[in-house]
Amino acid sequence: MTAKTLFITGASSGIGAATARAAVAKGWNVGLFARSKDKIDALAQELGKAAMALPGDATSLEDQQKAMAAIAESFGSIDAVYANAGTGLNTSGTDAGDPEEWQALVQLNILGVLWTAKAAMPYLKDSTGHLLMTGSAAGRTHIKGSVYGASKWFVHGYAGNLAEEMREWGGRCTVIAPGMVDTSFFKEAKPDKLKPEDVADAVMHALTADPRVTTREIFLMPTH
Repeated sequence: MTAKTLFITGASSGIGAATARAAVAKGWNVGLFARSKDKIDALAQELGKAAMALPGDATSLEDQQKAMAAIAESFGSIDAVYANAGTGLNTSGTDAGDPEEWQALVQLNILGVLWTAKAAMPYLKDSTGHLLMTGSAAGRTHIKGSVYGASKWFVHGYAGNLAEEMREWGGRCTVIAPGMVDTSFFKEAKPDKLKPEDVADAVMHALTADPRVTTREIFLMPTH
């Protein structure tokens, strides 16, 4: 049986890296896409021949298209794509918020996700594949003045709309919505919160479900 291939944005650390490790452990090939070339090179070396490092910027449609073309050529197909790259803000709220930070956030959290989906569609149509996106608990509730949360509301809404589009040709779309995860996203460690591996397990659950099942959303929260 030919191994399936998963392309991951934001693969250099945290949820993306954990998902790459989980996928390879389940027999998948992985494309590791991120700006941090040294980190994805090291991860690819760790994971061996099943992994391919693909340096690039998720805010560039051209970078994503080139990376997907490279991994499709290397492994023969792309069966799933995970739009995981995202960023937060240093200043919260609207009145105190930094418009330059907002612009960078929109470029990655919204346009970057659109570029991933746009670049992925030809490959996923060929493989009757699966698109996943990292949403957030912040995209399921209202948080005072949160521009970051609003960007994740976009992800949740777009994932649902895209699921309806993809079902026309048998494709699947899933949004993975974690609460607080102990990653470098936060300046201080969060040892009692979710681990990246918890989110990776949710991704693999969605990917390995029977083809008749589309898991539209997986919502994870820390127990404590």
